[in-house]
Amino acid sequence: MKKYFITGLLIWIPLVITAWVLTAIVGTMDQSLRLLPAALHPLNLLGFNIPGAGALLTLVIVFLTGLVTANIIGQKLVKFWEALLARIPVVKSIYYSVKQVSDTLFSGSGEAFRKVLLVHYPHPEAWSVAFQTGTPPRQIGDLLADEYVSVFIPTAPSPVNGFFFFVKKSETIELDISVDDALKYIVSMGVVPPAQRYPNLAGRAQNE
Repeated sequence: MKKYFITGLLIWIPLVITAWVLTAIVGTMDQSLRLLPAALHPLNLLGFNIPGAGALLTLVIVFLTGLVTANIIGQKLVKFWEALLARIPVVKSIYYSVKQVSDTLFSGSGEAFRKVLLVHYPHPEAWSVAFQTGTPPRQIGDLLADEYVSVFIPTAPSPVNGFFFFVKKSETIELDISVDDALKYIVSMGVVPPAQRYPNLAGRAQNE
């Protein structure tokens, strides 16, 4: 009986969590309906709610925004808007910080989260999965004797939180696995291994 119960849990838990996450995302996107006049809300217009109507509206807004800003006039409007935000001290810092991160993550030429590494953390005898986010800026790199890389070490099971460090490049091991596989490995707390195996750490340790 215990075997059947565990098997049932293994079927339902992923489905329930997936449904919960999707419901939370759609519910958040549905808030975009507040941008419309009350008379245009599905409940007032049709007499009943349409689940996901706000999510569809959000996707349309995002698409139209990209369509408008893809031309010269749209780009000028974006520059005008950014110049306006640059005049507000606190807003300027937040906006441009988030913009730099999003541009790096979603740009095809960006190098953020392109490499999965093993680094020593939290002590020299332990290894942690990390993502290389770049290299130290010149004002920091000039102060370091060796070649360093900047890494983000996510926490499990929530990889959105973590630690940012500069570590010696010679003390890292680049893994031949994708970022997606590494994220799954972290979220599962090591239960779901990546598709490819890690390098032989024992041999690396002997060489050191």
